[in-house]
Amino acid sequence: MKYFKTWKMKVYFVKFAFRLGAVLIMLYLYLRDKEAFYEYTITPVKRGFNFMHLMWLIFMGLMSLHLIPPKFLSMGGGKKRKVNYVPVEGYSELELLRFVKNENTKAWRSMLAWLGLNSIFAILFFTGVIGKPELLLLMSIYFLCDYICILLFCPFQTFGQKDKCCVNCRIYDWGHFMMFTPCLLMNSFFGWTLFFMGTAVIMSWEFAWTMHPERFWEGSNQVLKCANCKDQTCTIKRRNTKAILSLLKR
Repeated sequence: MKYFKTWKMKVYFVKFAFRLGAVLIMLYLYLRDKEAFYEYTITPVKRGFNFMHLMWLIFMGLMSLHLIPPKFLSMGGGKKRKVNYVPVEGYSELELLRFVKNENTKAWRSMLAWLGLNSIFAILFFTGVIGKPELLLLMSIYFLCDYICILLFCPFQTFGQKDKCCVNCRIYDWGHFMMFTPCLLMNSFFGWTLFFMGTAVIMSWEFAWTMHPERFWEGSNQVLKCANCKDQTCTIKRRNTKAILSLLKR
């Protein structure tokens, strides 16, 4: 298929397949015995290494890569590094300031929308409608949705941020904070470590954005221009987005 010509796209879909497989396993564990499913997260390792211990290690490992992005990280996440900044000669500082102000406004809207969505689940949790097993299952669904947003369709990009692609996305590295938002309510080592590690990732991202916004704008960073893109995650998503918007307009 033409969408898989670049090796990076192949890697993205291998990662997507892994996430899908992991979520299907977690869904199976939940449906088989939801209480035991949650118990796996609070079972000491000395009593037996289980699937959720493995997922915790994977989650923490992935987030540690985003705190200090290696060279092989995606362009969307790696643009905060100095090594990925190639200045556009004579770019306008005033236009950069306008870009920052506009992107910050949209980012706050996206954050409020996310917190609003998750406040619904928080209310359901505190009123006893759902429990910790459901929060864990919700976290796993968010884990998969993170890559759905990158590869297939992103409601934040389409309706909120309106950035042209993931490479240029203002909130690209908010994903881990978002996917582990339900973990805050789990009141366990598993939940709190994932949530606060996700918080550390988003804080690192926001610090880089605040100190070096020129690295995040294609008007000041040549690396972010379409001609220099190596990820090409927009290939399938652009088509899907057009189709979905067309359906909504009918």
